[in-house]
Amino acid sequence: MRSSDRIRYKIQTATVTEKLIAINVLVFILFFLLKTIAFLFQLPSDFLVEWFVFPKEPMEFLMKPWSIITYSFLHSGIWHILSNMLILYFSGIYFLNYFSPKRLLNYYFLGVIIGALVYMLSYNLFPAFQGTGRSYLMGASAGVMAVLIGIAAHVPNMRVRLMLIGSVKFWWIAAFLLVIDIIQIPMGNAGGHLAHLGGAALGYLYTTQLQKGNDIGKWFENIMDSIAALFKPRERKARMKTVHRTGKTTSSGNKSKTNFDKNEKQKRVDAILDKISKSGYESLSKEEKDFLFKAGKED
Repeated sequence: MRSSDRIRYKIQTATVTEKLIAINVLVFILFFLLKTIAFLFQLPSDFLVEWFVFPKEPMEFLMKPWSIITYSFLHSGIWHILSNMLILYFSGIYFLNYFSPKRLLNYYFLGVIIGALVYMLSYNLFPAFQGTGRSYLMGASAGVMAVLIGIAAHVPNMRVRLMLIGSVKFWWIAAFLLVIDIIQIPMGNAGGHLAHLGGAALGYLYTTQLQKGNDIGKWFENIMDSIAALFKPRERKARMKTVHRTGKTTSSGNKSKTNFDKNEKQKRVDAILDKISKSGYESLSKEEKDFLFKAGKED
């Protein structure tokens, strides 16, 4: 297999979490390369970044509305992007065992949007931020927190194994990160921590509403589907050939077989999820993990 084919295969088989991480890393490298070039030639390096970070001023936001999404792909340093991508990868593994890739994107981007709005509202509402001058938000933390808190609210008692700590419940991890954000607000980067809490609130609300049968992110998914449809090539409709003698029997047989396969697959998925809820994800065999991963991608 040629290297180009190998790369294409990896892109096609990557999970939505891995694709989000790859985009974040590529954007991070690109912007820091530009920053290095600007430094070497003594050129202003912030003028480009300012067009994509999210501002605290509503009027400035109206001048660049795209920044409510683009800010999430910019990071201030290695530790900033590393911590965000590690948490996203960890939470994404468990998230995709229970929800579809499209729903993960709903959580992620709605968390990004709500986090930005909480940041703007806080900086224009609380007296502590009066007179702070120009301030901007960057980083994927709000979206990452939405995914993490979303899956933690869905399976709060699932035990996961962490290095040096051992087995802990999922909600313990979520609660620890939330407390860290709250206590660090007076210490610095207050806007960032408030945005994290906004994303976390979205993740919790989304999951609790799903449990009640309400998909509060369906509208966003529909918008994304409409945008994606604009870039899909139109397929020519193939002429359908009807065979009277065998068409009915074959259709009925295929439909019955398909329904049977789906029922058997769903039964096995349910059994594996029951095992996860009782013993944790690490108790699964490699074959069970592979089956659950493939089933999640097909859905």
